[in-house]
Amino acid sequence: MKKLKRFDERDHMFSRMNYEKGTEEYEDYYKRKSELKEIDDELRAMPELGEEGSVTFNKINSPIVNANFRFLSDIKELSEGKTNEVKQEINEKKMSLKLKELSHIYGADLIGICEMKEEFYYSHRGRESKHYGDKVKKMHKYGIVFAVELKKDFIMRAPQLPEAIATVKGYTDVGIIGMILSYYIRELGYDARNHMDGNYLAIAPLVAVEAGLGELGRNGLLVTKEYGPRVRLGIVTTDMPLIPDGKVDFGLQEFCDKCGLCAMTCPGKSISKGTKEMVDGVLRWKINMEECYRRWRSLGTDCGICLCNCPFSMGIEKNKIEEIKKNPEVIQEIINEYKEEYGVRPIIRTKLPIEE
Repeated sequence: MKKLKRFDERDHMFSRMNYEKGTEEYEDYYKRKSELKEIDDELRAMPELGEEGSVTFNKINSPIVNANFRFLSDIKELSEGKTNEVKQEINEKKMSLKLKELSHIYGADLIGICEMKEEFYYSHRGRESKHYGDKVKKMHKYGIVFAVELKKDFIMRAPQLPEAIATVKGYTDVGIIGMILSYYIRELGYDARNHMDGNYLAIAPLVAVEAGLGELGRNGLLVTKEYGPRVRLGIVTTDMPLIPDGKVDFGLQEFCDKCGLCAMTCPGKSISKGTKEMVDGVLRWKINMEECYRRWRSLGTDCGICLCNCPFSMGIEKNKIEEIKKNPEVIQEIINEYKEEYGVRPIIRTKLPIEE
């Protein structure tokens, strides 16, 4: 089986937006990727998320989102730490269950464990100037990945500000869960790292698929049976021996082949309406990152329309999900029921008290 190529974090959209003219990172990156310079300069010139000039900007409410990101930026340096010199003997099965239970106590809705593959890790770092171009060499054997549900009534207001508040709360929740787990594991004498917003060294959706939380959908996001793509993911990697969970296949690929609602309603036309194609050695639906991100900067939120316009986000009866692989006709039945209830897409237009 052909080994997947590791993704370079320097090519991530968020990394590219951090490269400022006149800096070494800017000169190095666009010397290597000159074809991206024009569009990246254009995107960087737009208002940032939550800034004045974007469609949803509100001088009182937009800082809610920025406050969360500032907090996450302040704590991300705590993602790694000293390991207790005294290593406790553990039972792999019991410890795997204990870590799952601890994750649930601290707010995780879904959790799984997997053996990490080399291709799950970035090849090089790119988000911060001080780490730009550093090779990712430290790769733990095990990954604990957890998901938190994003508030449905907030996401159904996409692309307005409540959607962004729900999303950033998700990043904050998984960041804190990961901190507790990684600190606990290090107390037991094993190395552990919390991968969180602005400080991931591994690609969360790939780890989540391997750990059985869901499958990758047409929109490029992890889609879970329970909440659809309406989740945010955190990872803790460790050298502590654990028992991996298996992958799941509940028929999402077949479902997305027929559905396509996220592509139909994407304001940036960023999601492929066609069939899968080979992208970086992986057969998947192609996402236009630049046009997706352009809508983020224009709207002042991370849009979220593809989150709320997935039938799995709004809930599908368990027995019908179980039928997808056995009876493909149930897919159209689910889509028809969804359209009958929500029309073009689910949306709540009334304001929440937090917006007043």
